[in-house]
This record gives sequence, C-alpha cells and structure tokens, in this order.
Amino acid sequence: MTGDPYALRPLGRVESPLTERASAPKQPDEGAPPAVLAFEPQYAAALSDLRPGTDVLLLTWFDRSDRDVLAVHPRGDHARPETGVFSTRSPDRPNPIGLHEVTVTAVEPSPDGRTRVHVAALEALDGTPILDVKPLLACRPSDR
Repeated sequence: MTGDPYALRPLGRVESPLTERASAPKQPDEGAPPAVLAFEPQYAAALSDLRPGTDVLLLTWFDRSDRDVLAVHPRGDHARPETGVFSTRSPDRPNPIGLHEVTVTAVEPSPDGRTRVHVAALEALDGTPILDVKPLLACRPSDR
C-alpha cells in the first residue's frame, strides 16, 4: 500500500438549499429539506443498485467544523452541562464525520456525467463532501 492509509477522497458533494450552519436544522426531523447527492462520474457503477425508497447511511465530512472542540453544551444550550463530543451528535469534533440516515427518492444521471441521488431530508450544508454510502440493514436477532 502506498501513500497515507487514512487518506479520504470525496465521492461527490451535497447539493442543498442549506448554506448557513446557524440556520440549518440539527437533525433531519427538524425541517431538513430534500437534497441531492451529486457523485463524481467514476462512481456510477457503485450507485447502480440504489433505488427509490431505499434507506441508506450517508457519511459526510463536515468541512466547516471546528476539529479542536472536545466538549460542547448539547444543542448549543448553555443551561445543559458541557458534554464530551463523543457523547453528542455535534458536528464539531476531532474527525468531523457526519452520519445521516436518508431515504432515496430518485436516482438519475446528469448531463455532466455525475449520478444524482435525490434524498428526502438531509441536514448537511450545500457543498458538504460525501465520503460513503452504506445500506441500512435491519438488525435481526440472529445477527447479534
């Protein structure tokens, strides 16, 4: 293996009406809008089996986060005690990896060669780098 074994490359970017972190919902059920995941052309084969109605886990890189933050007041509420970021969903953390459960609503190629995956609700900001997509699997008792 050559190079840095921890190097990540964005697979694409989020296209969203959300542009300001301060006004973005903290969770998808708090009014997150539909969004588009615009993947680079070389990843089309990896996306070929995604279908509308599929629930997936989307991993993103919170590129506008503060990587030096180790503790926060949950949800920015100073009445709540300061809590270590690994016990919160704060985007500010040493490795700002976003984890989003999203539902695919459409998959379409675009004229520029990108695959555009439409999702029902996503709280990520416009331009957020996409790291990975994984199927959401139901946990069965036999899986434990």
